[in-house]
Amino acid sequence: MSDASSLGRVQVSPKAIASIAGEAVLSCYGVVGMTASTLRDGIAEILQVDNLHRGVEIRLNDQQIAIDLYVVVEYGTRISEVAHNVMASVKFAVEKALSMPVSEVNVHVQGLRISGTDA
Repeated sequence: MSDASSLGRVQVSPKAIASIAGEAVLSCYGVVGMTASTLRDGIAEILQVDNLHRGVEIRLNDQQIAIDLYVVVEYGTRISEVAHNVMASVKFAVEKALSMPVSEVNVHVQGLRISGTDA
């Protein structure tokens, strides 16, 4: 993403956008963590905080941002409510940081976990 003005140009990398989105996801109630978009052996492995960008895919289209998020949700929470909260939080955080519209936020629930366990 880039923004041009009379003083020059500002470019924000997709990885930076993914970091903003990843931080917003982790602040949402009901999210245990994030996982890479590809499941290995059908198991969702939770990413460390410094690798959150691997759980986010960014697409830039006509000065709009589309975001795909891969999350693990806490067992016993209402998945649809958690997903809608994640969508709203990520859209708000990215638009606030970049002053650029987010066209869509897609949440892919990769697994359920009881928080505090690896089961």
